[in-house]
Amino acid sequence: MAGGDDLKLLGTWASPFAIRVKFALALKGLTYEYAEEDLASKSDLLLSSNPVHKKIPVLIHNGLPVCESNVIVEYVDEVFAGPSILSADPYERAIARFWAAYVDDKLLASWATMLFRGKTEEEKSDGKKALFAALETLEGALVKCSDGKAFFGGASVGLVDLALGSQLSWLKAAEVMAGEKFIGGDNTPLLAAWMARFSELTVAKAELPDVDKVVEFAKMRQARMAAAAATAPNN
Repeated sequence: MAGGDDLKLLGTWASPFAIRVKFALALKGLTYEYAEEDLASKSDLLLSSNPVHKKIPVLIHNGLPVCESNVIVEYVDEVFAGPSILSADPYERAIARFWAAYVDDKLLASWATMLFRGKTEEEKSDGKKALFAALETLEGALVKCSDGKAFFGGASVGLVDLALGSQLSWLKAAEVMAGEKFIGGDNTPLLAAWMARFSELTVAKAELPDVDKVVEFAKMRQARMAAAAATAPNN
């Protein structure tokens, strides 16, 4: 860490958004204080640090808060020395930002619909279809972005790798809960190989949550949502 820098990360253990920030900090070799937030009873520090969205993650650097996971990752990349996460080339940076946004807008949204947001079996099924479609699109993106190298960032891990890699435990948990594989086979063999490579990275082994623990968490959340829906008044 640069001399005199004080870093504190507000997050939750299961959040892929907090996990990608942990990846970035680890890639840069930074030490930081981590504070686990209870989102049912948010701390005053979180509410004052992110008064607009009141969400995690928040990185507090020398008392100044930075919000939104991809914004934080880019901030960490710009401020601190170490392996570059974004290319120096403006066009390549723009492409990486596009696909990182796609990962959240399409991929995360689809498995979240399948597991949590879908209220009917049809909506959940639509979420699963959207998940397969998003993964196939990312298979093509990997071919273009990697230029035949190991990662979306090329020879080294980049922004898209962190965005997608932060969701691996959730994707694997979704596979366990659905009883089927989403990544691999004839449709996404390159993505499966990428997942295996990314999972072997030191930062991935250190920061990705245990899949069984995520499954347990997801089932508990589903049960709470079902209970809340059952007791909600009919309008």
